[in-house]
Amino acid sequence: MSHPDAVIPRRQPLSRDRVLAAAVLVADREGLSSITMRSVADRLGVEAMALYRHVASKDDLLDSLADVVIGEINAACDALPEARDGADWRGALRRRILAARSTLLRHPWAPTLIGTRGTMSLELMRYFDGFSGVMVEAGFSIDFVHHALHAFGTRALGWAPEVFQPGAPPLEDPDAALEAVAALSDRLPYVARVVEQLLHDADTTVGWCDDQTEFEFGLDVMLDGLEARRLRESGGGSEHVGTD
Repeated sequence: MSHPDAVIPRRQPLSRDRVLAAAVLVADREGLSSITMRSVADRLGVEAMALYRHVASKDDLLDSLADVVIGEINAACDALPEARDGADWRGALRRRILAARSTLLRHPWAPTLIGTRGTMSLELMRYFDGFSGVMVEAGFSIDFVHHALHAFGTRALGWAPEVFQPGAPPLEDPDAALEAVAALSDRLPYVARVVEQLLHDADTTVGWCDDQTEFEFGLDVMLDGLEARRLRESGGGSEHVGTD
């Protein structure tokens, strides 16, 4: 028998935020293809029809999921220390991009979703506004920033397809595959030499290479190239980048 003064907990009312949070959990645990109105409703313990009071359709749900993740990226970027001055622009951009990557690695389904929804939401524009602001404050022209955004592509948001495959099946026998390539040194001399230098790391997501290291290497090459170009165009250095 319950105590007469006991408080009976009330079920938390359904809301759009709760629906989206549940959908993120489903995607994190079971993958993007598992997202249906039914699977999200089951996660919340309600009927699927109840979701339609908060999301208009599955398309609305997926568009909103992309925004949830980009919102997490923005929150992570907002928490970063500000650039000390314009000269620190490379460090500031690097921190932003790696914060974005860290967020996406928690939601490995998100790059596919963001890349296929094709919507330029306010959250996404806010991310690129902050990204562009770092460059403009460092002295880059608006035209240059425009070109740089195209050059970065998805890497600006922390992912590059060739080094972002969390959950990809590992090679059955990577050592045997390396040996097979090395054995072709007479036909593939330079590839064979690269392969001979590879350090196998079973914990990486792409098999032979450390995907985080490869992402950061590519990022640093791009940032260094942009700095060399900025110095050349401002007359502050003699570096020659690109074609005239």
